[in-house]
Amino acid sequence: MTPYSAVISPDRTLADLATAHASASRVFHRHGLDFCCHGRVRLDEACRDRGLDLDALLSELQTELDRAPEGPRLDQMPIPMLIEHVLEQYHAAHRAELPRLLEMARKVEKVHGDKSSCPRGLAAHLEFVAGELEAHMQKEEQVLFPLFTSSRRQMAGMPVQVMEMEHEDHGRNLARLRELAHGYQPPAEACNTWRALYLGLEQLERDVMQHIHIENNILFPRALRE
Repeated sequence: MTPYSAVISPDRTLADLATAHASASRVFHRHGLDFCCHGRVRLDEACRDRGLDLDALLSELQTELDRAPEGPRLDQMPIPMLIEHVLEQYHAAHRAELPRLLEMARKVEKVHGDKSSCPRGLAAHLEFVAGELEAHMQKEEQVLFPLFTSSRRQMAGMPVQVMEMEHEDHGRNLARLRELAHGYQPPAEACNTWRALYLGLEQLERDVMQHIHIENNILFPRALRE
């Protein structure tokens, strides 16, 4: 086993670690560390700010890295291939998953609306999230990504700033989803649909955060630099 200090030094940023080691993002997510919108924070600083034990987190990271096979490095992919990865793994996945989650959220509120534990307002907020994500993805597909693969790439600076600001909005929207769904912890009386909804929403949160991380910390900087 490689000593963790040689691989995941505490002075590396969350974004850098999540880029170099895909499994690191799972650890960050478990501890509520924002590696996407605010990923340029050093690991030791992030632990201090969250009141986390740095040595324990480093050990957990190393355990995750040791048992999880590393896939291809996204930061080494050609830009067109990286864009295709984003479109297939995230844009298409969000569009497939959100209608299913929205249907379940509406059902849970309709059937269990008389229970105090019912996540009232969740369906309406999820519908808003879906609309915001769809509008955002269309801007990327119709404006930003074509710029990245054209001779006009130097014009992408302002659109990138807009997308990064919208990513901040998505982060706040995700936080509100988690709040409405009581931290995705189903109550004892939750039916199977309710439990499946919370599992699906938690996975959506992980996927959107990974999506934002890839764009903010890998795709956008490379496209503007190369």
